[in-house]
Amino acid sequence: MKDKPTTEVEVKSVSQKTPKKKVTSGILSIDATFNNTKVLFADKGGNTLFWSSAGSLGFRGAKKGTPFAASKVGDIIGGKAAILGVKDADVVVLGVGSGREPAIRAFMAHGIEITSIADATPVPHNGPQAKKPRRV
Repeated sequence: MKDKPTTEVEVKSVSQKTPKKKVTSGILSIDATFNNTKVLFADKGGNTLFWSSAGSLGFRGAKKGTPFAASKVGDIIGGKAAILGVKDADVVVLGVGSGREPAIRAFMAHGIEITSIADATPVPHNGPQAKKPRRV
């Protein structure tokens, strides 16, 4: 058999991913339902930069809807936004879940100023009949 020529392989060092563009302000959208909390961060143009949810962090079942899970989601998004160089953000909150406030507080813990908080929870104008209340 013929000997294969040996080639040297250059190994690159592993470094933290650097952001492609600097964003100084953006929109934080928090969707807090009874079952989960989803947080999305977008630039002022509405282009999604990154998102996270309680389910994607490993919380399962009823634990996804807890305030603790929402604070962890807000912490992850706040850390990513701080790396990107975000200074201030507008917050839009949807839903009536228990993770509304903890997600905002965890996001603010990274030194990002909140310029406005808007509640955009969809309210029906007499749509379909509501479900019967639970008897506990």
